[in-house]
Amino acid sequence: MPVFKPDIRTVEVTRYITPLREGGSLPAVTEADDGFMYVLKFKGAGQGIKVLISELIGGELAKLMGLKVPEIVFAQLDEAFGRTEPDEEIQDLLKASRGLNLAMHYLQGAFIFDAVVNKIDERTASKIVWLDSLITNVDRTARNTNMLMWHNELWLIDHGASLYFQHNLTNAEEQAKRPFPSIKDHVLLPFAKQLKAVNNEFSKCITKKDINTIVDLIPEEWLQDIFRDLHGDKRKVYNDFLITRLGRSDEFTKEAEHARQTLI
Repeated sequence: MPVFKPDIRTVEVTRYITPLREGGSLPAVTEADDGFMYVLKFKGAGQGIKVLISELIGGELAKLMGLKVPEIVFAQLDEAFGRTEPDEEIQDLLKASRGLNLAMHYLQGAFIFDAVVNKIDERTASKIVWLDSLITNVDRTARNTNMLMWHNELWLIDHGASLYFQHNLTNAEEQAKRPFPSIKDHVLLPFAKQLKAVNNEFSKCITKKDINTIVDLIPEEWLQDIFRDLHGDKRKVYNDFLITRLGRSDEFTKEAEHARQTLI
C-alpha cells in the first residue's frame, strides 16, 4: 500500500440549502466558500461531536482500504451564520454548531444502493463488512444501507453510528475485545465471500502508524469539548481501541463468516 497521508481541507460554510430530514443527526446540504456543495454534519445535533469523530475515523479508514468515500472536509460555521433562518429548530441547531463541524462532498444525482438491483463484487463486499466489523458500525443494514451509487460506482456514506465505545469510556478496552453480533444484519454479508482473504491483507496492511495518523486528524477542540472529565491523552483512547480491535481481526472475521454461513 502507498504511504497514507490524509489531507483534510477546511471550508467556510456560506449557505444553508436544505435539511436532510431522514438523518438522525439532522444533516443538511450546504454550500461553502469553494463553490462546492456539502452534506454537513452538525456538532450541535444529537450525539454531537462523537458522531463527527466516528464519521472522520470511519471515512478515513475506508479510504485507506481503497473504498470510495466522498471528500471529507472540516466545515467552519461563522458566528453570524443562520441568523436569518426562519425555522426555529434549524436556527437553534446552527447556533449550537458554530465553530468547526464536519462535511462530505455532496454527490448530486446519486441514488441509494439497493442490494437487489445493484451488483457488487465479492471483494468489495468483503472489505466493507470487514471494515464495519473493525469499527463496530451498526448502521449498514437493508433498512438503511448508507451507501450510494454515483456514476456507476459504490460510495460509502455516514459512519456516525460507529465506535459506540466512546459513549461509555469507562470500559473502552473491554469493548474493543467484545464480539460484534450486529454484523449478522449487514446488508452486504451474503456477498462477502472473501472475508478471510481481506482479513489476511488488511490486518497486516493497516498499521499502528496509519491508525495514529487518522486519530491525529481529530481537532483538539472536539476532544476537549466532549472529554472534559477525561485526564491524560484523549487521542490514546481512540488509538488503543482501534489497535486492540485490529489485533483481534481474526476473531471478528470468523464471527462475520459464521454469520454469513448461517444466512446461506
